[in-house]
Amino acid sequence: MSEKAIVLSHVGMKFNLSKEKVDSLKDYLIKSLRKEMQYNEFWALKDVSFSINKGDRVGILGLNGAGKSTLLKVIAGVFKPTEGTVEKHGKIAPLLELGAGFDKQYTGKENIYLYGAVLGYSKKFIDEKYDEIVEFSELGEFIDVPVENYSSGMRSRLGFSIATVVSPKILILDEVLSVGDAKFRKKSEKKVMSMFDSGVTVLFVSHSLEQVKRLCDKAMILDHGKLIAYGSIDEVAPKYQAMIDAYEAENPKTKSKKRKVKKGSF
Repeated sequence: MSEKAIVLSHVGMKFNLSKEKVDSLKDYLIKSLRKEMQYNEFWALKDVSFSINKGDRVGILGLNGAGKSTLLKVIAGVFKPTEGTVEKHGKIAPLLELGAGFDKQYTGKENIYLYGAVLGYSKKFIDEKYDEIVEFSELGEFIDVPVENYSSGMRSRLGFSIATVVSPKILILDEVLSVGDAKFRKKSEKKVMSMFDSGVTVLFVSHSLEQVKRLCDKAMILDHGKLIAYGSIDEVAPKYQAMIDAYEAENPKTKSKKRKVKKGSF
């Protein structure tokens, strides 16, 4: 029997969305203190259960708003589920919102240590890996420039370089292989593939079905927060393609926009 890396049991994630528009933080605080705010319940995930074996590479598929990123954040521990339980066995490297923990007033170098600490790395470890991180990020002299002067691509490249310097047991990827230009994207994918070779367990969100088919051996489909399919990539990919085709048939403008975006992707 295969060892389990991740087990979710009846997981639900609820958010309270304000029913009314609030013009300022002051108004929001006043209404909250007076308990005048009214909310709608929104379940981003509902009764999601599955298990992932050690060494599995699982693609998470779904249309926009399906709950993919929320699921990854629940597994990574960013969100505590409203309902259900999450079991994880092994060190996790979550590549979610790359560079989200950066302090823009600090330089790239200072943020390597700051972001590394957020990810749980010791100063000694960062000292040992510093040159490797800078070289992979391709930032050169910009490493000594405040991050507020970086483009979003530069911040993501630095975040990716820091987050992938470890050898985790579980790797969580949310659209991070679309970081930077085409050259860096290929380099990022090659780096992740080298981590795959070590037997790491992978959860991977991507809007590219072809990329998921290339990198994963299993896949699942989320639809409005519910798990509707889970199995081998050969089983699940046709079901997701049918979903995409049905959605595009109902929304023809989406198809033309998608083609324009896809042209620049890999």
